[in-house]
Amino acid sequence: MKIQFDELRYQLDAVKAILRIFEGQQIRKSEFTVMDQSAQGKLFGQIGIGNKIDISYSKLLQNVHQIQIDQGIPIAKDFFNRFLQFNIEMETGTGKTFVYLKSILEMNRKYGFTKFIIVVPSIAIKEGVMKTLEMTRDHFRKQMQGQVYRSFMYDSSRLNDIQAFATSDEVEIMVINIQAFSKSAKNNDNMNVIYRNDIDALHGVAPIELISETNPIVIIDEPQSVDNTENAQDAIAALKPSVAFRFSATHKNKNYPLIYKLGPVEAYQKKLVKQIEVAGISRSIDGNDAYLKLVNIKATPKTITATVEMLVKNKGEIEKKKVKIKQGDDLYIKSKRIVAYESVGFVKDISAELNNEYIEFSGEPSIIRLSQSQNEDLEIKRAQIRKTIEEHLNKELKLNDKGIKVLSLFFIDNVANYRKYDEEGNELLGIYGQIFEEEYKDVIKSSKYKKLRDCGVPVEEVHNGYFSIDGKNKMKNTLGSSREDETTYNIIMKNKEDLLTIYDEAEGNTKSAHKYRFIFSHSALKEGWDNPNVFQICTLIESTDTITKRQKIGRGLRIAVNQDGERVPGFEVNTLTVMANESYDEFAKGLQTEYEEEGMEFGLFKQDIFSSLVIQVDEHTGIKTPLGIEKSEQLVEYLKEQDYIDAKCKGTELLAKAIKEKTFDIPDTFKELALDMKEKVIEIIELKFNVEKIEIKDNQKKVKVKLNKEALSGPFLELWDQIKYKTNYTIQMDTNRFIQHAAEKLNDELIVRIDKLEYERSRLEVDESGISTLKEENTIFSMTERKYEKAPDIITYLQNETKLRRKTLIQILKESDTLVDFKRNPQMYMMESARIINAAKRMEIIDGIKYERTPGDEVYDQSLFMKEEIETYSDKIVSVVSNRSPYDHVIVDSSVEREFAESCEQDTNVKFYIKLPGEFKIKTPLGMYNPDWALALERDGKDRLYFIVETKGSTASEDLRPTELAKIRCGEKHFSAIETGITFKKTTQLSEVY
Repeated sequence: MKIQFDELRYQLDAVKAILRIFEGQQIRKSEFTVMDQSAQGKLFGQIGIGNKIDISYSKLLQNVHQIQIDQGIPIAKDFFNRFLQFNIEMETGTGKTFVYLKSILEMNRKYGFTKFIIVVPSIAIKEGVMKTLEMTRDHFRKQMQGQVYRSFMYDSSRLNDIQAFATSDEVEIMVINIQAFSKSAKNNDNMNVIYRNDIDALHGVAPIELISETNPIVIIDEPQSVDNTENAQDAIAALKPSVAFRFSATHKNKNYPLIYKLGPVEAYQKKLVKQIEVAGISRSIDGNDAYLKLVNIKATPKTITATVEMLVKNKGEIEKKKVKIKQGDDLYIKSKRIVAYESVGFVKDISAELNNEYIEFSGEPSIIRLSQSQNEDLEIKRAQIRKTIEEHLNKELKLNDKGIKVLSLFFIDNVANYRKYDEEGNELLGIYGQIFEEEYKDVIKSSKYKKLRDCGVPVEEVHNGYFSIDGKNKMKNTLGSSREDETTYNIIMKNKEDLLTIYDEAEGNTKSAHKYRFIFSHSALKEGWDNPNVFQICTLIESTDTITKRQKIGRGLRIAVNQDGERVPGFEVNTLTVMANESYDEFAKGLQTEYEEEGMEFGLFKQDIFSSLVIQVDEHTGIKTPLGIEKSEQLVEYLKEQDYIDAKCKGTELLAKAIKEKTFDIPDTFKELALDMKEKVIEIIELKFNVEKIEIKDNQKKVKVKLNKEALSGPFLELWDQIKYKTNYTIQMDTNRFIQHAAEKLNDELIVRIDKLEYERSRLEVDESGISTLKEENTIFSMTERKYEKAPDIITYLQNETKLRRKTLIQILKESDTLVDFKRNPQMYMMESARIINAAKRMEIIDGIKYERTPGDEVYDQSLFMKEEIETYSDKIVSVVSNRSPYDHVIVDSSVEREFAESCEQDTNVKFYIKLPGEFKIKTPLGMYNPDWALALERDGKDRLYFIVETKGSTASEDLRPTELAKIRCGEKHFSAIETGITFKKTTQLSEVY
């Protein structure tokens, strides 16, 4: 199979934009003209034959402006730097290499230029360019009527290529990576060969001198990675380019005029690349349980810190984040006050001991271990592999009949996880290889896959790895830039078309590569190569994921091809599924951040945004007059004055409202410039600013609750004196009763099930305002049940987790009658048993807990009630009409609290009441406890009584979680111990306090 190259409209537009730069340059009239045209477009230097550009500055600037106006690109003010450079923006997978190769040949055909250098950032991209040169040679020979050109890869050991480059009268294309000429004579100790003038083969002339005499036209592939240092910029300048064209999907350096734009947004909207969907595997998590996962522990001579993954509140939403913690940290505070983390308590201890890394908490869970996290991670990776296989096979059902071979790519960061070797050097499967074969065998058994043409191919023949090879012919880890990697890229490129070919004995397609459908590759080999039929990409990374999201999707963005090598367009065929090691939302946000870091500007109204709007066209010459930069700046300034654009140059709610309600307008001075000026401005605004995504909020609902200082006297101080004392607690425990209760609890609550995981898949939507997600699938699934041959030491594990004696644990397990479940899933049995036993231990502790006032009668700080203002919403407050509460409104979190506050306001017997702030906490073995209300009540106009009232939604024991119920019991014991006469009540009704 051979890939075919179509003449695509957008690619021809890009070539045309490049050629239009040179309008005004003398053009070759004909190959057959008797006149001597051989010197046109060429400059004869002292040593070689070079390019010659002869256009005035004003004509160049006019050319550039007309190109930009036609594409709606903001016009350039000026040209920048030591030589002419222009930016061309083309998204990964749209054929930028093809475009600049065709542009080279067209520049020669139209203007006679002959010397071209392609500068690339890495070995990987260099190999990719060389492969494209090889694949397109036949295509260009037909398209360009047999035009002759020579292409070669720069090699410092083959300098005769340089001499031929400089002296040849034909088209010369040299491909070189920036590292080969970034160390000039300034770095004498480590100077690149290209700068040396002591080479016999060139008779004392430095290669750079020969090259620079030709004034080459330079193509810079991925300039953000090529000339991002001063050394690299100097190196390119040393080539003495006549002009440079900078090709990238996103340009960081915007100092050079942009002459063609087909970025990620345009490519997606025109369906020129695959549609992207992101799938992820996770354990079902919400804010109702305290999710905790130990990521790593870092020990220094002075401190030990740990990084945990946990849930954190952020702008009203709950997100999973990595958080650093140390001894003494309160997990409730670290979560930004998610109630579930109150039961976890604070960090008691962190162990960095090798193979025994853990964090101990004061609450529940009492311990989390690194080894436990690693086991959970492996289960997630198993699920990722399984779901990738399922997605792959489902796409084969859909696409094989269209002659499209489906490929899946797995990125790993440790070769040993895929391929290992025994002492004799024989190949063995690593853990991911084993998991792949186990899951593939299980999935392919499904009856719906029986009709797949490759369902009978043995599992060991459907997958392979592309890794660098050492001297002993063994796969090894590399960094992606070594000599061994160059060979690996070469193999990947050579196998490209074989990998696209469907295995078919009748057609003679029986190579190993024809059978491969699943490819494992090292994460270091992350750029410079792709394959149009990669439909699934799965990342199985153990350490920090160094592959950017753009690099991941870049390996499979290109439109798929069939068995004739022809592109098959359309999103119904072209959907790339990324099996991410994070949520789809995190992936989308991360991808947008990467685009922005690389220079893409989502939704930004820059000063020149309206500069290319056409206000007049010369009817004789066709030259278009743009609005211009100065007037564009004035218009942007007007939009800022109207509060349509904020300080970050982004559209505001006011702008969205004006566009939606059709009240948007511009000054008459602008409307006079062209008949449809306002409509043109709105069109540009709507490209950058998606008004449908903007929620127009009702700011009228925001209110400020203010401190009522007059209320902080008399009744308040009396009530404060009843509740202000702090306590300490001690514990006594009945061991026999505890064993009985723990065994019963284990028998009642222990469920050892196959681990259930959540699978989510969402489509990415890309427009000028940003990247968003649209959920397509959300399911819960179980992993395959497996038999465990080696049983772990359960008693030692439970000892570490519960801090109980072996004898006690053995007795609990025996009396619980649950050991039969141990073989089903040993790890889950141990984890669940530890959790249940620890919970029973805490309940027993509560029964034996005793509170006493702290020595010296330590009290809570009255400043808990001194916040001058608290911002909230009007639907979360109850108005205080008298001075019977510290603030002019009470903030409530539920309908129960609202009813209770309103009852206190209406009942004149209530002399003072306080919704206790979150900072008013009582220590318990299960974490901090925050009671709800304190109030002073007068009965029959005589006796003043004081109460703590707990109104947690429902006060029925069966409706409260055991941990919450235990905390309330501790709170009750605390208030009894301070001996101020205050009464503790559990109720949702004020009437029940009497």
